[in-house]
Order: sequence, then C-alpha cells, then structure tokens
Amino acid sequence: MQVHTYARNASLCERAKRVVPGGVYGHQSAAQLPEGFPQFFARGQGSRVWDVDGNEYIDFMCAFGPIVLGHRHEAVERAVTEQQQLGTCFNGPTEYWVRLAELLVEITPHADWAWFAKNGTDATTFAVMVARAHTGKKYLLRARGSYHGSAPWCTPKPAGVTPEDTANQRFFTYNDLESVQQAVAEVGDDLAAIIVTPFRHDAWFDQEEVDPAFAHGLRAICDETGAVLILDDVRAGFRIDLRGSWAPLGVAPDLSAYSKAIANGYPLAAVVGREVLRAAAQEVFATGSFWFAGGPMAAAIATIETLRATNAIAHMERIGRLLREGLDAQARSYGLRIRQSGPVQMPFLTFESDQAFERSFTFTAEAAKRGAYLHPWHNWFLSAAHTEEDVETTLEITDIAFQIVRRVHGEG
Repeated sequence: MQVHTYARNASLCERAKRVVPGGVYGHQSAAQLPEGFPQFFARGQGSRVWDVDGNEYIDFMCAFGPIVLGHRHEAVERAVTEQQQLGTCFNGPTEYWVRLAELLVEITPHADWAWFAKNGTDATTFAVMVARAHTGKKYLLRARGSYHGSAPWCTPKPAGVTPEDTANQRFFTYNDLESVQQAVAEVGDDLAAIIVTPFRHDAWFDQEEVDPAFAHGLRAICDETGAVLILDDVRAGFRIDLRGSWAPLGVAPDLSAYSKAIANGYPLAAVVGREVLRAAAQEVFATGSFWFAGGPMAAAIATIETLRATNAIAHMERIGRLLREGLDAQARSYGLRIRQSGPVQMPFLTFESDQAFERSFTFTAEAAKRGAYLHPWHNWFLSAAHTEEDVETTLEITDIAFQIVRRVHGEG
C-alpha cells in the first residue's frame, strides 16, 4: 500500500496564498485538517477522487455532500452535456426549470410550489424571509450551534457581522421541547418561524437523531402559534427520504430548504412550500443571474429520477451499515472506544475521551495517506457509487490507522 506524496499540492497552496487571502477558505480549507490531506483535486469517478499529485482516494466526503450518485454519473453528465451544447445561461430559464419544479412538487407530499437558487444559504435565507413576509412577525427560533449557512444572520463566525444582523433570534436546545417552549414564551406573539435540521449534525460534535416526539412537538407549536416550520434539509436531503427527511416521522414542514445532493455536484438549491405560503414567496425579492441556468436543472432532474429508479437510498444505507459494523469491530479489537453517530449514509466517528480530537486527527490522517478520505470533525457522506469492495478496501486502510492510533495514543 503506497503512502501518498503531495509536491504539486504544496506548490499550489503557496501560490494560492499569494493571490487569495489565506488561501482556500471556508469548510473546504485543508488548513483545518491534519497533515496528509490534499487541498487540490484533479478528477473524480464513481466513489473515487484523485488529487493533483495523482493520489487516489475512496471518497467518503463526496464534496461535503453534493455527490450522491457518484462522481461523473453517466445519466447526469449526459443530461448536462445535452443542455450545455445548446447553451445554459440565458435571459430566462429553460424548460428544465418548470420540469424540475413539477418533479419536486410531485415527490414531496407537503410541497405545492418550488423556488430555485444556487447555495444552501440562499435557500435557508429565502425560507426565513418568506416566513416573515407571511406572518408579518420577526422572531426566528433555531437550535443552539446549528449551522444554516454563511449569511450574516446565521454565520458561525462573528467577523463582519453586526448585532443588528443577528437580532430577532432566540435559541433552543435540539431535541429539548421544553427549551423551545421557553423561547416561544420569550418572544410572545411575535414568532415568525422555527428553523430546524432533520437531525443534529453540528460540526465537532456527535450527531444526534431527532426524537420523533420533538419533531411532532415543533409541528404542534407552529400550528398553535401560526409560525412557519422550516426544515433545513440542505445537508440531509435526498439521502434519507426522497419525500423529505422527516417524512418517515409523519411530520410535514411548511417549507423545506434543499441544496447539496439535489444535482449531484452541480450548483443548485431549492425551497419547496405549502400553498398557504405561495403569496408570500411571490412577494419576497430574491434573484441571481446564474440561478436559472439550464445545466444544473437538467442535472437535478436526472439525479432525482435516478435516485428514485435505482432505490439508491436503500443501497447507501446497506453500504453504510457494513462500514459502521466493520469500524466498530476493528476499534474493539485494538481496545479503542469509538462512537459512531448519525444515519449510516451520513456517518460520523469520534473517539471517547478525545475532546481535542487528537485521536481523530491521527486516525483520519493515516487513512488519507493510504487512500481513504474520511474527516476528523465533520460528518462523512456515502454515495450510491460506494460498493462492498470499497468498504473492504477502506477497512484494510482503517485497520492500519487504528493500529497507529493505539500505538501513538494508547488504549481508550
């Protein structure tokens, strides 16, 4: 098993720092990762990616979620190519814009209309604006520590943000209905919306499945107060259930925000909503010159139709379960205590008594050097392209990584 080298990657990092403040920024900055992770990539195919030095990885990040069918999926690439040969960015949308809206309304029980943009932040911000326009109220409730995008109202970083940008918000604890009720009491009759993720997936923390009683409780509170229930399905959408990630619970939000996996790597976001919110959505002004481009719309239709036709979510669940079981068995064999949390198709692994993430950094760095791209502090993502053979190869790599964790950090 050849250990990777990164000469070209290092050169590009130095060049980038000279012309981009700080080099690569945001959640894709490898500066936040241990040594052994590449910053720059050259290509992808199926479940694999290659960095600029030619090193190959089994990809368990999938571009932080967008790749749900696998890199360069044939049906998606064919649909995009057909549209791009005709052009993709015009003075108005292509027919794909209407067809995609129709498809989302068809597959989503709580949706009567759809709206499109480019990023998850676009979608969550628009949803909050629609809720405020509809209710005429100002307060938004959201879970403490929950990520909803990088706009000033929700960014986790304070630089460049004023107190006014984050005003008119109150916070609750995920899965704690009493804390929600307390926040509702604080804002009185001025509650516009509650925004919530399908499960708790805050970075640096174990993931937490939603308590069905909590989800139903939020629905009841919104029904009682007239507030809008927004499901931020940007990260989980199209990996848990095509109808929406809370559909298995029997809880229907008023608005759902999507992005990431909707178009298998092509830039697109969507909001779907109930009929009662149509007028407010029509009144809110939000637009972008690239938001109506035909290529990503064609990609989204091909992605959703493929997910539906191939039962891809069930496949990701099966492969994710194999990976989870294998990692559990390996960790036990080396006397290492790990926690695996979240849906198996969006897994996260942490080590007990590892608050500084030293073990996680060692584990993922050693895996990356040998060809398995895992992440130390963010949840991972599976795609429909991952196979049993990928899991077997990954477990060969993680067996070595666990050995090194045990040698460097000891048992525990």
